[in-house]
Amino acid sequence: MKAFVDKDICIGCGACTGICPEVFDMDDDGLAIAIKDELKSELEDSAVEAQDGCPVSAIIIE
Repeated sequence: MKAFVDKDICIGCGACTGICPEVFDMDDDGLAIAIKDELKSELEDSAVEAQDGCPVSAIIIE
């Protein structure tokens, strides 16, 4: 699985970094970014929780 953030939708609220800081971070523009690597299996649940918690549905986990 991989995580992606649609920067055209992201509002920079930081919810994802609060839920799953191992996968999500904020860039210099104040928008969320995801690690480029495949998600470790132990991080998949929290990454999906971050996806579900995004108020604007900017996160995609596939």
